[in-house]
Amino acid sequence: MGVDVFKKLQPFALLLMRLSLGAIMIAHGYKKVFGGFHGHHEFVASLGLPGWMAYLSAGTEFFGGIAIVLGLFTQFFSLAFLIEMLIVIWKVHWKNGLTGQGGFEFPMALATIALALLCFGSGPWGLSFGGGSGGWRKSKGS
Repeated sequence: MGVDVFKKLQPFALLLMRLSLGAIMIAHGYKKVFGGFHGHHEFVASLGLPGWMAYLSAGTEFFGGIAIVLGLFTQFFSLAFLIEMLIVIWKVHWKNGLTGQGGFEFPMALATIALALLCFGSGPWGLSFGGGSGGWRKSKGS
């Protein structure tokens, strides 16, 4: 019985990961898309990255967060979030250490959730039209 109980909770765990990652990314992207884009653009450029990447990161966070919550293109946006978080850790947080003020523990946790969703897909409770294991399809074992 023991392990089987946890296997039955996997779809719920994937849903919670999607909702958590999506909500956090929507919140971060919202500030950039609706009101703070100029500052974000300048910040991205100050990191030595091309300024156009600000559009990419803001759009990925806001619209990708919405897609992740819905279970749409989960693996695509999970890969995008993973790449973004690795760049954020490298360019912004690494110098502060893991748990120091402004450390990389939070972006590392987000990257880990994104990696899990990249590997396992959106789960059965999503709209997943972009591959992965979500959508209203029946699995082979059903």
